[in-house]
Amino acid sequence: MAARSNARKRAFQILFEADQRGVSVREVLADWVRHSRSDTDRQPAVNEFTMELVEGYADKVDRIDDLIATYAVDWDLDRMPVVDRNIVRLGAYELIWVDGTPDAVAIDEAVQLAKEFSTDESPSFVNGLLGRFKDLKPKLRRSES
Repeated sequence: MAARSNARKRAFQILFEADQRGVSVREVLADWVRHSRSDTDRQPAVNEFTMELVEGYADKVDRIDDLIATYAVDWDLDRMPVVDRNIVRLGAYELIWVDGTPDAVAIDEAVQLAKEFSTDESPSFVNGLLGRFKDLKPKLRRSES
């Protein structure tokens, strides 16, 4: 499953870059795909699962940000650390809308990203918020219908 973990990491990096640059994730994804196909660049490959995660997130961005704003106790979305915000965004998308990923795997992978890229407090924050989304998942998916 290392390939899927790497795909998640790339998807997170794309979301993070888009957030930092203030551009759409689709624009950054297109840049990454273009650079990964170039012989001169050493950009990591963008596989199908990375594209699925980024495109899926892009389709649900407003809903995901609304959920985070609603359930992240004592955290405004804009004041949340940019790394944590994008890990939670990606994790929320995968947890709620990707049927092929078990809930525990989606949460654990997001926690691992927080351990690798963020602060010591971030893994528990990510775990707690995504755990809340897991509990609400049936309701959240029904409200989409």
